Formats: sequence, C-alpha cells, structure tokens
Amino acid sequence: MKYVKVNAYQIGLVFRKGALKQVIKQGNYWFWKGEEVGVYDTTREFIAPVELNILLAHAELRSLLELVEVKDNELVLQFVNGMLTTVLKAGRYTFWKGPMVYQFIKVDAGKPAIAPAIDRVLLTHPVLAPYLRSYTVENYEKAVLFMDGKFEAVLDSGVYYWWKNGVVIQLGKVDIRQLQLEINGQEILTKDKAALRLNAWAQYRVVAIEKALLDNKEYERQLYITMQLVLREYVAGLSFDELLEKRETIAPFMQERISEKAAELGVELAGFGIRDIILPGEMKEIMNQVLVAEKRAQANTIMRREETASTRSLLNTAKLMEENAMLWKLKEMEYVEKIAEKISHISVNGNGKLVEQLKEWFTPK
Repeated sequence: MKYVKVNAYQIGLVFRKGALKQVIKQGNYWFWKGEEVGVYDTTREFIAPVELNILLAHAELRSLLELVEVKDNELVLQFVNGMLTTVLKAGRYTFWKGPMVYQFIKVDAGKPAIAPAIDRVLLTHPVLAPYLRSYTVENYEKAVLFMDGKFEAVLDSGVYYWWKNGVVIQLGKVDIRQLQLEINGQEILTKDKAALRLNAWAQYRVVAIEKALLDNKEYERQLYITMQLVLREYVAGLSFDELLEKRETIAPFMQERISEKAAELGVELAGFGIRDIILPGEMKEIMNQVLVAEKRAQANTIMRREETASTRSLLNTAKLMEENAMLWKLKEMEYVEKIAEKISHISVNGNGKLVEQLKEWFTPK
C-alpha cells in the first residue's frame, strides 16, 4: 500500500490504469498498489497530466475547475485578486476554483482597435507591452492613420495604442506650427536684361492635412516651386530701376498669386519677403559710379548755393559800410582786434609823433 497526504489548498487525483477514478481533498489516504495519485496546488494553474477532455468528463473534477478557451485571434487578460498577472494566448487553460479569485477579460486581437472596456491604465502595464504597439502624436502635430495602406482617420495630438497583429499600421505626421521656407540664390533676369540674384523667405502653416498628405505628393516642394515661378514672373516683368522702386510691392503680389495654389496644397501662406537683392560685380561698379556722381552733383549744388549766399551777404555789408562811416571804422577796429589777438608783444621805434599817429588812426573823424 502507498500513503498519501493531501494538505489544505491541495487536490488529489487518483488514477487506476490511466483512468481518473477519484478526486480527494485534504486528509490522509492509503492506496493499493497500481493506483497513482497526483497532488495539485489549488492556488496555481492546473496542468492536465492527460488529455484535458478526458479529465473534464469527470463531473466532480469539472465542478472544481474553471476552463478558459482562447481562440487564435484572441487574447485573454487574466486578473488574480483584481490584479493583472498575465496574458493568455491561443489555447485551453484550467484554474482551480476556490482560494484565488480569477477574472478573465477576452479581447479580439485580430482587429487593431482596442475595445473601450479596456482601462487605458492597463495599456501601460509591462505585461501587455509585448502585445501592443503605440504611436505618439506630439502637441504641435497632426497625423493621418493608414491601415493596410488605406486611409482611416486624422489623429490629433496624443498617445495611441493598437493590438499587434497582421494589420500594417502607418502614420503620416505633419507639423502644424508656423514654418519658414527659404528661397535662396534665385538668378533672374529683369526686363532690361540685368542679371540679379535674390534671396527670399516665406512663412506658411499646414491647415488641411488631408490635402497636404493625401491629395499631394511632397507638398513642401510643390509650394517651393510655385513661389519660385511666381517670383521669376514678377521680376522678369520689371526693369532694374522699377524693381528697386517697387520692392515693397513684392510681398502683396506674391501672397495674392500663391494663396490659391497654397490652398490646394492644404497650406496657408502667412508672409513673404525679399531678404537680399545681389548684383553682379560689374553692375555693382556701375551703381557705385552712379551714386558717386549723384553725390558729387548734390555737393556742387550745395557749394554754389552757399557761395551765392556768402556773396550776397558781403554785398549787403559793403553797402551799409559805404553809407555809414562809423560802421566802417568799427569794422576796421574789429580787424585790428583780431590781428592783436595773434601778436604776443609790439616793439615801437620812431620819433615822438608815433602816439599821435596811432591816435589819428583809431579816432573817428
């Protein structure tokens, strides 16, 4: 005979010639030779020693077990005492009823979408990580969702989760902030055949992501080429001097002409400007010569104007001095005073009449 002890929270299965004969619970037992006893912990999953269907035919054992069947396109989230512990893949699982409180949530993993019944907090659980794929759309972005190459939806900012399966998921993202496009080194001929090189900029914002990504290929490149062509059209219609005079009108012209095409691309043009107009070396020399000649002409005009005013002033002074002897004498004394300021000392030589002569010079008649 063979002695078997079954402790608390254990179940024993008695087999005779491979067939299940008895289910025993806590206690001490003696068995005849030829009987085999398997003791199982009821706090753990039950792993059938033989074909599960055969064991489930035993009514008493069937009442003690909870059967979970998972199909190929399904997953089952297993909770033990309210906590997620594992994910069950395709197969059949049995658990003992009693000491452990089991809860099972079955999900259809054949479809990418996650049912609303699944708490979002669970999606960040490490146990679920191998079965999920996640994508993040930043706060300054929008995205278009493709499943198996087919457009599904427009996604706003946030974190998105889908089940891992055979469905191919792709996201096309667009920055919806105001962006800047540089249009540099544009070599253009004006109407009078002057060769120029222009550097320009444009500010824009994507306002319709479906048009930008679905209806157009490389919308940024198309926008660049459109701006380039319109800029060339505008410059080629003006002479060099007209271009310099109407430089401030380029931005309104460009915005008006480009707005319609930009709308077809899902883009809104916010601003346009010319940063530099670069002339070739020869043109620079000519422009410098013209500028120097203009400045010289202006300087000559100013000098002639000043000379005329000075001459007119001298003439008026001469007329006043001619009519007033006292004014003439005051002018003489002013000049003598200016001469005296330049002389540090005077040596006087001569006869005794020198003082009378000086008096005669400086005394008005």
